[in-house]
Amino acid sequence: MVSPFELWLPILLSAVGVFLVSSIIHMVLPYHKNDYKKLPDEDRFLDALQGLDVPPGEYSFPRPDSMKEYGSPEFAAKCERGPTGFVTFLPNKVAGMGGPLAMWFVYSIVVSIFAGYVARLTLPAGSEYLIVSRVTGVVAFCGYSLGLMQGSIWYKKSWSTTLKSMFDGLIYGLLTGGFFGWLWPGV
Repeated sequence: MVSPFELWLPILLSAVGVFLVSSIIHMVLPYHKNDYKKLPDEDRFLDALQGLDVPPGEYSFPRPDSMKEYGSPEFAAKCERGPTGFVTFLPNKVAGMGGPLAMWFVYSIVVSIFAGYVARLTLPAGSEYLIVSRVTGVVAFCGYSLGLMQGSIWYKKSWSTTLKSMFDGLIYGLLTGGFFGWLWPGV
């Protein structure tokens, strides 16, 4: 069985590779440019919310207090009157990229650790590039992509945005599989 310590290099390099490729995808390629739309009359919307002092967090609206209220005619009328939706409020400041980028890199390491873990349980040292690449690539794809569908299923996130992000996850999975296949320990 392959030692977990023998996998530090493919884990680290695949995370670095994913970090760099994801940066190129989001800063250079245009296909994520319109994932989030601008609100019509954004200034009026911001002015209307400004005095409410909504704390940072995730909200749904309208939101019933119970399942009984959910089935009431009054709640149905609120929904039909609209608007309805889900919203995330952030702290009132310009969002820096340092913290999220660091968390993304750590996340990429975690995905690679799980890919390596599954591979070391299922593949012996000296396994061929293609089989190592397939196993680790599939695990990485699952880590980067499959959970994204929940946002479209439950929270009505655009399927086109979800599918584009899943495509990114496919690229990250292939890249991860490539590093593991290349650096898999020999016999």
